[in-house]
Amino acid sequence: MIKTRFTTLWVLIIGFFSYTGYSQTKSAALTYQKNLNSQYADPYNSPLPKYSLATFKALPFYEWNENYRVIASVKRTPEAPLFVMQTTTDRQPLYQQYAILSFVIDGQHTQLRLYRSQESKYSMEYKDYLFLPFKDSTNDSETYEGGRFLDVFISDIVNDQIVLDFNKAYNPYCAYNHKYSCPVPPVENHLDIAIKAGVKTGIIKK
Repeated sequence: MIKTRFTTLWVLIIGFFSYTGYSQTKSAALTYQKNLNSQYADPYNSPLPKYSLATFKALPFYEWNENYRVIASVKRTPEAPLFVMQTTTDRQPLYQQYAILSFVIDGQHTQLRLYRSQESKYSMEYKDYLFLPFKDSTNDSETYEGGRFLDVFISDIVNDQIVLDFNKAYNPYCAYNHKYSCPVPPVENHLDIAIKAGVKTGIIKK
């Protein structure tokens, strides 16, 4: 009887912490999306042109899905050469591959390359920033044809692992306004799977 009660209590404790972690994870992603909507609605910080801003209500997001929050192993590549990343304009920013990320999503083993801008590398404000652009099979239909981005930080890498939450995937500014120059995801970051998480294409109007 004592053993049964202990087992039941232990299951309840594990369930509680699993639920708490689930709730906090979902809350963090939804807060991120809410803040992104606030930024886009702000005439002083929005990338939207005036005619779009006038009717802007929100960005369209997929429903939050815990399956698109994954733990990736990080293999750093410090000897990777500098290269010019293609952009939507004639701008030629220098980047270096920072690491190769390996993870399982939708039951498939997947890899993405993580990059570091040479400009941010020597900036006190942005030296912790890394860049994760990607394309997937939702592009051209449900999401922006030019791919999407994830914000990643060096300080998020712990024991050669990092959490990737694709519920926080967002569009580059040039998805809404052609005056911006945006990096184009390198071909090695083109995925053959659908990442049905994060922001979709277009805007929701009032």
